[in-house]
Amino acid sequence: MKLSETWFMEGYIDFELQKYKLLAYLQEVNQYFNQHKLYPQLADVVFHYNNLLNFKEHKKLMQDSFPKQLSNLNLQKLELVYEEMLQDNAIMQELENIVQYALAQMKPTLDNGAELYEQIEKQLRIEPVGIVPLYKNEGYVLIRYGNYSETRAYNYTISLFEHKNDRYRSIRLHYIDTWQNSIANTYESIKLDIIRAIRTLPNPAVFSIEHPLPVPLDETLLPVAKRALVRQIGIS
Repeated sequence: MKLSETWFMEGYIDFELQKYKLLAYLQEVNQYFNQHKLYPQLADVVFHYNNLLNFKEHKKLMQDSFPKQLSNLNLQKLELVYEEMLQDNAIMQELENIVQYALAQMKPTLDNGAELYEQIEKQLRIEPVGIVPLYKNEGYVLIRYGNYSETRAYNYTISLFEHKNDRYRSIRLHYIDTWQNSIANTYESIKLDIIRAIRTLPNPAVFSIEHPLPVPLDETLLPVAKRALVRQIGIS
């Protein structure tokens, strides 16, 4: 279940109606967290929580904090609707009650997700494989986790982009292949295999990433590992 960006002010503005919609959403999110599945649920809850805070403080919607942001036309329409709501004290009071209740209900779920993220990240181990070259914005990561007897290899690419006055780094992973763990298949030997097979990077940056738990790969390990790798490369 997903909430729209403006779920709390859509349709018939009724506290009980929006309450049950919110509780159903949070119940589903917590079920994912209980399975150690963080994404995309954690990012979604963070957006909705911040959006409610922003609305409470500034009485407007966040316009550039979500990939699926509303169009300017839709935002203008919502602002007009809000202006009309200002004329009705009963509606505004109901809307503020919904927002206040939603913030209180979302906070424990948000804290739960953040705590799980920190637990996963703390047990993550990232090490360079061989000598790391000066150019590190593209290379390979070798991932082992849990009790799986395999090493998964990915190509990574880091891009820089600017937004307003800030600069951000984004990272993309592309799966290459899987090697069965053995005495022969060390990180160094896998690195050589990749260099021989893919000749675009003759001296690539390669990092090993290990995690002791068999956490969900796509929903948890890869998103957490990507952020940790960006930080590692940024300060190395």
